[in-house]
Amino acid sequence: MIRPLANLLVTGGAGFIGSAFIRRVLAAQPAMKIVDLDVLTYAGNLDNLADVDPARHVFVRGDIADGALIERLVDEHRIDTIVHFAAESHVDRSIHGPAEFIQTNVLGTMRLLDVVRARPSVHFHHISTDEVYGSLPLGEGVFTEATPYQPNSPYAASKAASDHLVRAWARTYKLSVTTSHASNNYGPYQFPEKLIPLMIANCIEGKPLPVYGDGKNVRDWLHVDDHADAVWEILQRGASGEVYDVGGGNEWANLDLVHCLCDQFAAARGEPASKYRGLITFVTDRPGHDLRYAIAGDKIADQLGWRPKYDFETGLRATIDWYLANPTWIARVKTGAYREWITKHYGA
Repeated sequence: MIRPLANLLVTGGAGFIGSAFIRRVLAAQPAMKIVDLDVLTYAGNLDNLADVDPARHVFVRGDIADGALIERLVDEHRIDTIVHFAAESHVDRSIHGPAEFIQTNVLGTMRLLDVVRARPSVHFHHISTDEVYGSLPLGEGVFTEATPYQPNSPYAASKAASDHLVRAWARTYKLSVTTSHASNNYGPYQFPEKLIPLMIANCIEGKPLPVYGDGKNVRDWLHVDDHADAVWEILQRGASGEVYDVGGGNEWANLDLVHCLCDQFAAARGEPASKYRGLITFVTDRPGHDLRYAIAGDKIADQLGWRPKYDFETGLRATIDWYLANPTWIARVKTGAYREWITKHYGA
């Protein structure tokens, strides 16, 4: 079955993953219209969408916890599908300030579900994370859709709670929903607080490259464009009520990843890798730091035919090249110039 899609409401569409999804869908689907609802926190950036067709991309600054606003947008634009990317997502920030994560990830998701509850013809797709599953031993096992939840950070706990709300609302109120759990994303336009863009930005500026603990923690890496393609496949053909795990098939220990990044960055600049490897600094480990994430991804491959296209080293080099070619983007988000622009045009 192909689910008919015409008018999408995308939450968090100015963020890293949401904007990648919007760019790819609008480029590939000339009849598609997207309403983009984003509150524009520090990680939301309209520069990420500068090249999309404004006639088919309606941006609205607003909070997903504002039920009245969401109701108006769904009705006014005849929304048939909500794609819910909006989330507070940085683990370190959740450790120091968990309340924001509960407000956005749990209560915000509930407000969206309540709007759909009153309009059961609207399909709801929920973007989650592999972190809800907890941690795996090194070299042993993978996450699947049947893995029990065992979140180990306030961020992961807030996403697990939102997942449970989606399932419960669907079962209780007979809603059409799908959920996806993705591994760590990377690619262009990612705010430089996450590992890969932080390392690239610090290489550019000659600053230390901080690595938690001994650097042996392992993550599976998924290019953001592959993630966008997977979400589109789920929206079109994913069965209502189903959960799909989306992995990149690229497991890297953090230290090995940083070494690879230093080598690729040096090659891009025609400089010795030792110049950048010498910037690596080990820092105190994060509290409750999960050891390893890995996603099987068999279900989405078997049922929907989706597989990642990017191998990690090619995707990483393309990402490095993008940041090197866009120093103005990095400067604006790091210096606060973009925040000043947002305040001028949209208010605080």
